[in-house]
Amino acid sequence: MPATPTPAQPPVEVFESGDAALRVVTSSPDREANWATVHALAGWLDAAGIDGVHGAVPTYDSLLVEFDPGVTSARQVRAFVLLGLRQLEFTGAPAREPREFLVPVVYGGEYGPDLERVAEQQQLSVEDIIALHTTKSYVIRCLGAPAGSPMMDGPDFPFPVPRLKDPRLSVPAGAVSVAGRQAVIAPAAAPGGWCVIGQTPLTVLDVAAEPLVPYVPGDTLRFQQIQPEEFAKYAGRKLEATQ
Repeated sequence: MPATPTPAQPPVEVFESGDAALRVVTSSPDREANWATVHALAGWLDAAGIDGVHGAVPTYDSLLVEFDPGVTSARQVRAFVLLGLRQLEFTGAPAREPREFLVPVVYGGEYGPDLERVAEQQQLSVEDIIALHTTKSYVIRCLGAPAGSPMMDGPDFPFPVPRLKDPRLSVPAGAVSVAGRQAVIAPAAAPGGWCVIGQTPLTVLDVAAEPLVPYVPGDTLRFQQIQPEEFAKYAGRKLEATQ
């Protein structure tokens, strides 16, 4: 597969995280370079098939490399991490065309109980909040809890969105939420302290599928407003890429 040219790698530090993992941390003011480095390294480690390495979990600017200390050691895994970084510096990350997902959302009311709260906090109208939330595509930065939630940079709101003082015991599957400068969809019902501004009727998590969610970091996602009476029309459909 052809390689994608990448900017110079940011500084990287490797720390032991318990006796069965290493944490690789990038440290530069270039957030995009940090993100690209940890995700490219995760891909390289997965493809390398290193004995004893269970997996590599990338986030925004760090990577957790889990291994079996009965099979390999932190020193050996560190050497593979440094080898991967050197190789990526010369070859770049493998090219991959991102897929796009279009997500219909009913905003406000019972579907988005915190929409008005967010509008008031942002000193904007509800219509402005919806417009800002639907106006751009979002890059999925990493997968979080629960169940592969797509973690994304948030809308271009004037201010960070505070989390709820009292988290909800259960947020429904499909909840579309914001907090800080981030946005997310809940693939499954779970407790949550983010502000829920809407809900998608699409099924995001498919327990019978492999993988459980259809997207990976680097794919893009765009929200589209629908009306409450349209919710049932989309209910039961699976989230699928448009391209």
